Amino acid sequence: MTDSEPKKPMEGSAGGVERRSGGCNPVKKAGPVSMDHVLLALRETKEERESRIRSLFNFFDVANVGYLDYTQIEAGLSGLQIPAEYKYAKDLLKVCDANRDGRVDYQEFRRYMDDKELELYRIFQAIDVEHNGCILPEELWDALVRAGIEIDDEELARFVEHVDKDNNGIITFEEWRDFLLLYPHEATLENIYQYWERVCLVDIGEQAIIPEGISKHVHASKYLIAGGIAGAASRTATAPLDRLKVVLQVQTTRARIMPAVKTLWKEGGLLGFFRGNGLNVLKVAPESAIRFYTYEMLKGLIVDARGQEKGDIGTAGRLVAGGMAGAIAQTAIYPMDLVKTRLQTCVCEGGKVPSLGKLSKDILVHEGPRAFYRGLIPSILGIIPYAGIDLAAYETLKDLSKTYILHESEPGPLTQLGCGTVSGALGATCVYPLQVIRTRLQAQQSNSSTAYKGMSDVFWKTLQREGFRGFYKGIFPNMLKVVPSASITYMVYEAMKKRLALD
Repeated sequence: MTDSEPKKPMEGSAGGVERRSGGCNPVKKAGPVSMDHVLLALRETKEERESRIRSLFNFFDVANVGYLDYTQIEAGLSGLQIPAEYKYAKDLLKVCDANRDGRVDYQEFRRYMDDKELELYRIFQAIDVEHNGCILPEELWDALVRAGIEIDDEELARFVEHVDKDNNGIITFEEWRDFLLLYPHEATLENIYQYWERVCLVDIGEQAIIPEGISKHVHASKYLIAGGIAGAASRTATAPLDRLKVVLQVQTTRARIMPAVKTLWKEGGLLGFFRGNGLNVLKVAPESAIRFYTYEMLKGLIVDARGQEKGDIGTAGRLVAGGMAGAIAQTAIYPMDLVKTRLQTCVCEGGKVPSLGKLSKDILVHEGPRAFYRGLIPSILGIIPYAGIDLAAYETLKDLSKTYILHESEPGPLTQLGCGTVSGALGATCVYPLQVIRTRLQAQQSNSSTAYKGMSDVFWKTLQREGFRGFYKGIFPNMLKVVPSASITYMVYEAMKKRLALD
């Protein structure tokens, strides 16, 4: 085992064999998990369990009206000393309220309890590999590592201590159930650990330290995967429009769409519209991955700095996080973007497209390494407001639709497409002139006599020769590209987040 690998806790950390069995109730019953297993593990009769659930319902129903609403659930969770920002009152109401009338009667509450206790018992049994009716620290450690969550001895001890109410070094099913019974989300190990991580942050109060765990080990790679797949899928779907846009942007004479389309078809047929897409995917996958991952991390930093509820950073916070994430991602992959532009705009002799290696080598030899960052400044100046407006508008529109149209339901693919369409179009329109300047700087060889001297030179020459319309050449195919591209990106990203349990 290397120094970088997490160290497994000592086998005797539970305090010895005789302590491990104390308070445990092994269930040796074969077959699928049923309520009988739960009753045996809790040492309860059906009548005792019914009485316990009824008492808990009455605890929330202080007004004795026979149902629970949001206010009662929120007050009840506060009475159980669950910190305000981690109560999940809306989510608990939603998951219990089967008929969606805004109220939870006793039968709905009881169904939730049945489903939740069965769910918790299944994952409890999966962790309890020795099947002795309790979870040992080393079993919990093994289960977390298998789920991709790195945890050290100190964090493991805090986790066990928080759940282990009788302080005997082990976790019984009753303690496990009490810890998670009112947690309304799916009881995966990642969700459970994140829930403990957030509760622990409040419990330790003055230290304000988030334990190492999900946020730094599991989510990082998953956000990168989700963002990368989303970017690659959207860019491939819109590759022909991207090629057309770039060709129109570099034209200093009057730009017309149909003649440009005919030229591209004549040069390479259908495949000609996809020239540079391989590099585009190689570029956009890490770019999207870095952008989405950085955005999620910056949101977390802003939340921590403001001391607000998770995810609630407001429009200004989203603009800042989105802009910085876009700038970081754009800088990281910029040389690939420049090579892609050169590949898409170069004149082919005999229809033969130059290889990426030869094109990159020619730029390095004839123009020097600085040429790979030609046009970076207008690119950054454009990407900061674009990414900020795009990401901020998308999340704001999604929240508005969830509140006013879907009535707290989760947005589906069509809503995500709509929000992505509006946010992408808004962001692209605002920064398009900077895209034209960047593309023209990228497309020209820096050692040629006609090369632009810099960003201001492109601006003034374009203004003098082509007027303001020159800054919007290719905007029509760009909008045709950006709208579906942004929509597909966000739809795939949201789907991947659900698939990878990031919601």
